[in-house]
Order: sequence, then C-alpha cells, then structure tokens
Amino acid sequence: MCRIVSATASAVFLTALELEHGAVVEHLSGPTSERVERGLIFDVGTFAGRLTWHVAVAQMGPGNVSAGVLLERAVAALSPDVVMFVGVAGGRKDVGHGDVVAADAVYDYESGKDGGTGYLPRIKTAAPSFPLVQRARAVARRNRWQHRIRPRPPRHRPAAFVQPVAAGGKVVAEDRSGTAELLSRYCGDALAVDMESFGFLHGAYLNGGIASLVVRGISDLLADKTAANDRVWQVPAARNAAAFAFEVLDTIETTETPDRSPAGESWSQVNSPAEGGVVYASQGSGNQIIHPSGGERGSR
Repeated sequence: MCRIVSATASAVFLTALELEHGAVVEHLSGPTSERVERGLIFDVGTFAGRLTWHVAVAQMGPGNVSAGVLLERAVAALSPDVVMFVGVAGGRKDVGHGDVVAADAVYDYESGKDGGTGYLPRIKTAAPSFPLVQRARAVARRNRWQHRIRPRPPRHRPAAFVQPVAAGGKVVAEDRSGTAELLSRYCGDALAVDMESFGFLHGAYLNGGIASLVVRGISDLLADKTAANDRVWQVPAARNAAAFAFEVLDTIETTETPDRSPAGESWSQVNSPAEGGVVYASQGSGNQIIHPSGGERGSR
C-alpha cells in the first residue's frame, strides 16, 4: 500500500446497461470528456470527496466474458487504483426492490460436469478486495449513504447488504425454474443474481488483485421478473447502487489505494462541454471451487 501525496486517485466503473452508466455519470462533477481505448469508450470526469478522484465510466454490455476482457483493457490503459462494477440485479431472498447488495463473494453457478449420472456443479468463487469489502460493510452499517441518491433520496430508504452474489449467463425470470432451484441448492446464501460479476472479479484477480468491488441494486425479484417491473425499478435500483458505490469511494483514505505501476497513457484529459456445497479445491488468490457434498472430487 502507498500514500498518495497529491491526494488524487483514479477509478474505473464498468456497467452493462445504458441506465447503469447514466446512474454512475450523475455523480461526476463538471464537464466530462470521451476517451477511447481499443474501441471501448469511457466518459471521464472527476468526483470530489476526501480525495479528488479521476473516474472513467464505460458501458460494456452483458456477460461475464465481456466483463473480464474489458476490465483487463481498462486496467492496461488507465492503471486505476480502484475498479468497480455497478448495476442492477435480480433479488433471490431477504432483499426488496431498490435495496443494494455489495458482493463479498461471487459464485459462478454455471461451472460443472455433465456426465452419465447427471449434472455435477463445480461452482467457483471469486472475491473482491478485502479493504473495499470492509469499507462497504462500514457504509452499510452506518446507513447514511442514501443521501447520495440522485436526483434526491426517496421517501423509502433502501437497505444495503454485504453478502454473496451469483453470476451466470442466464436471465433467471422464475423462482421455480431449473436455474433458480440450482441456486437454492448450491448458492443458498446469495442474495442477488447477475450476469457479469464473476468475470469482472476474475479479471481483477488476473490484474494482480487490484482493489475491486461489485455493487448491485435490486431491480426485480425472481418471483416478479416482468417488463413492467423493470420499467419501474431498474433506474431507481441503478441509482441506489451508484450512490452506495460512491459513498464507498469517498471513505477511502490515501493509504488504502494499492501502489500500481503506470500502464498505458496517463490520466490527463482535455474537458469539453457537453448455499450449499463443500469447498474441496483452491485456485490462487482466494478463488475456490465448491462441489456438492458426496459428489465426485478432483476429476475432470
């Protein structure tokens, strides 16, 4: 860890949807500029808190693969101190519309082996960086982050949780679907489901454990996934997630950002107006493989 003498730092925010991108950009002050890195477009601006943050925001579309690849591109080009994925998610249990879940672990629920005896899940786990999880727990515990919600805090104050999230390539739209049953059996403590968080955190792991966090706003529940509910809740949920993420960013001290060697170009810019399973194997940096108890171990 290092002290940033100039009291400035840099962060990259990735999003999947346009409305998520907009919710993040709302927190940037002054005019933003556009920066393109190998086709990936960033809106670059500043966020003034305890530190002055140079923030780059990109919308990358859905999917774990895209999240990992494009995070690698962002880190190589910008060498940020912090990376976050901010967006909406489906709620599994213990959460309501508009609540926020910051992931302390993300399960890749689609990993497994399909053999003669049926499908055997081999669910992998990726973890965000411990200091940012600790910051997220503090923000959730103090319960003052709602003042950052744009354009104004809602009458009903959303809650925040720091709990696991499950990620995969499917939109889970029914609480009695096969995927929902798999999640209940093998990812029972996951509060939310999305499509990008595992790839994003795996990309952070491949970049030397850069400070990373996933923040999700609950836009639907597995029992009520409809287009009508999406229209009502997606924007508020994205704004709530962005508010929580920037509250976390604002609590970071100068000594908490990792010492990263510059990669790519500098950040200079020209502004223009405008539940279940048993851990049986380990992959480096805290990545784990979870297998249902009593299942086959170790073979591929």
